[in-house]
Amino acid sequence: MISFTCDYNEGAHPEILKRLQETNFQQEPGYGDDSFTQSAIAKIREATGCPDAHITLLAGGTQTNATVIDAVLPHYGAVIAVGTGHIAVHESGAIEFCGHKVITLPSHNGKMAPEELKAYMEKFYADPTWPHMAHPGMVYISFPTEYGTIYTKEELKSIKSTCEQYHMPLFIDGARLGYGLASPAADITLKELAQLCDVFYIGGTKVGALCGEAVVFPRGNAPENFFTIVKQHGALMAKGRLLGIQFDTLFTDGLYMKIARHAIEMAIEVKKAFAEKGYPFYTDSPTNQQFPILTQEQMANMDGKVLYEVWEPLPDGHAVTRFATSWATTQEQIVKLKALL
Repeated sequence: MISFTCDYNEGAHPEILKRLQETNFQQEPGYGDDSFTQSAIAKIREATGCPDAHITLLAGGTQTNATVIDAVLPHYGAVIAVGTGHIAVHESGAIEFCGHKVITLPSHNGKMAPEELKAYMEKFYADPTWPHMAHPGMVYISFPTEYGTIYTKEELKSIKSTCEQYHMPLFIDGARLGYGLASPAADITLKELAQLCDVFYIGGTKVGALCGEAVVFPRGNAPENFFTIVKQHGALMAKGRLLGIQFDTLFTDGLYMKIARHAIEMAIEVKKAFAEKGYPFYTDSPTNQQFPILTQEQMANMDGKVLYEVWEPLPDGHAVTRFATSWATTQEQIVKLKALL
């Protein structure tokens, strides 16, 4: 049985496990004051080109989204996302649980259209009853999106321009950030992305770590007492070294981008395998998530041989499926998939 269900099927990159074992008996203070976390922060500041960045290491994506959004928004504020956005669909109402409405705009293969964001804001403030509504106070997008697509630099600039016009922070969910930046279709670097948003995070859970997301406020613009807010959300890890060691390793000698590029290379092989056999795709994803359309018979033929996600059913009875590669995907797995097809 081979699995392409997601990009965190495996544990962690061997270099991380090695570092964890090597440092196991080294005594360090907790709550992120350890030497590993401080080293990781310095390396992330250098990689992002943000010497004044405020960086906090949290454990997981939903926890990170909920904590950041709740910390940045006023209590009456709402966050704008597309209808397929992770916070709008697959986070069990975590944002609403914190007291914030998620305002959804149309999704275009997972992406937000800059002109639709601008039109929404113009319409909102043209309504004289807007004080009676949840105030849109932040924009949330993912890079890559839930459909493996990525924003161009110009699209990000346009979204950021509207955010600045209406004094809304732009928050980029980077749970799969490495896979987006490593894509041959990407026309933006990590340093450029950091300049085009107000807060983002560098995903570790899906890109080689056991767990962990690095929240970056690129200009040191974290909310006041962000540390305390993190703790209020139960997001402060006592053994902060666990996260610190992992990000310190990922940002040593370019490991983060190296393993992300490997996943993209494997995804291109998956894409070719389906395309050569004539399978259609739901969207043209340039990242590690591929979305071939399968018939019921084709899915039945794969039962017990390969694991994948059924993403959404189609009216004709076919299904959009998702095959995800990762830092750990092997060429042998690709060969087996080709044989099955």
